[in-house]
Amino acid sequence: MRLSPAAPVALLADLACVLAFVVIGKVDHQTGTALASVAATAWPFAAAVFLGWVATLAWTAPVRIWPTGVFVWAVTVAGGMVLRLLTGENAPLSFVVVTSVFLAATMLGWRAAALLVRRARRRRA
Repeated sequence: MRLSPAAPVALLADLACVLAFVVIGKVDHQTGTALASVAATAWPFAAAVFLGWVATLAWTAPVRIWPTGVFVWAVTVAGGMVLRLLTGENAPLSFVVVTSVFLAATMLGWRAAALLVRRARRRRA
């Protein structure tokens, strides 16, 4: 199992997607963006990102949409929801849907953009 040179940046990109989701949600719902509030909402999903990375060995091919991106996304959503519920937070269906769609768009979206950039660079070379 080799570590892809893109792995650290890719992991940070996935975590940035989670952070963006939380901050946008906090601003939209006017529930405050203080660090403690953001951290309390983000940690289940951030922990699930790490779980997804370990479960998929994402560091070997972190930019691949399939299977890496899809499975990291799925573990992030499912794991984040389970951790929320275990800590006494709620997870209504509307929250699950919005979380799933936003994280799919961003976590798979940055991978798609990275692949397009890579292909464009190869064509120029």
